[in-house]
Amino acid sequence: MKFIIAEGLYMYKDDILSTLKIFKSGGILIGNGSRNVIKVFNLNGIHLNFKLFKQHNIINRHIYKFYRKSKAQRSFEYAHMLLQKSYWTPKPIAYIENHDFIGLTSSYYITEQLENCWTFDHILGDHSFPDREKIIKEYASLMFRLHNDGILFLDNSPNNFLIRKEDDSYSIYMVDLNRMSFHDSINLDKRLANFARITNDPQVINIIAEQYSHLYGTSVDFCLKKIEQHTNRQIVRRKIKKILKLYKYLNPKKIFSNHGYVLFYAHCIFQISDGLL
Repeated sequence: MKFIIAEGLYMYKDDILSTLKIFKSGGILIGNGSRNVIKVFNLNGIHLNFKLFKQHNIINRHIYKFYRKSKAQRSFEYAHMLLQKSYWTPKPIAYIENHDFIGLTSSYYITEQLENCWTFDHILGDHSFPDREKIIKEYASLMFRLHNDGILFLDNSPNNFLIRKEDDSYSIYMVDLNRMSFHDSINLDKRLANFARITNDPQVINIIAEQYSHLYGTSVDFCLKKIEQHTNRQIVRRKIKKILKLYKYLNPKKIFSNHGYVLFYAHCIFQISDGLL
């Protein structure tokens, strides 16, 4: 086992190790746990968030042991980097990796649990949410600052931002940190492409485009057009991904022996083609 804990937090080590023994049966599950399993545990009055990353296939297990940092390690290191640059993210506590002779078998990332907050997804979906437009503009400003610092937050989806009201202002916390890339500078097209996963709501996209164009010093129309283009491409990618997943679970022999399957696949292909036009 590889156990790395943040400086000054060694008092949690024994409690964390004890918690791992009851991880499957204890804790409060966040989400459905279909991919990564996230649970909250109470450790002597402190609520900690444990994230168990999805089991990798045998090739990736080998890669994550010998050639690439695990998702847990990257999350831990990126969290410290963001905090040093005065960004908000839940306090990183530790990460843990288990290995066998082939490679990585499991990995955990542990943070303090952020209380009294909303996901950005919730705020985008609730048009009556107080200060909704203000929060969307704050989000666009956060992304502008990240881009100026040469950081692309690749998992830029609304569930990966937690919003907490502190006095009369809102703080935006980033989570699910393992997918980032770092650059000396980022051109405008790549910056705007980074919004492709956030929403397809025209009103929200318009607010983001207005705020970002103001900060960058370019036209609203250009930013709006580019974000819409990248968002539409992302929608097409999701359609293709769904088809490929379905194809994976169907028996290919039945596709050509059953007329219904042929028609079904033809229908899906036409749907994708329409999206590409």
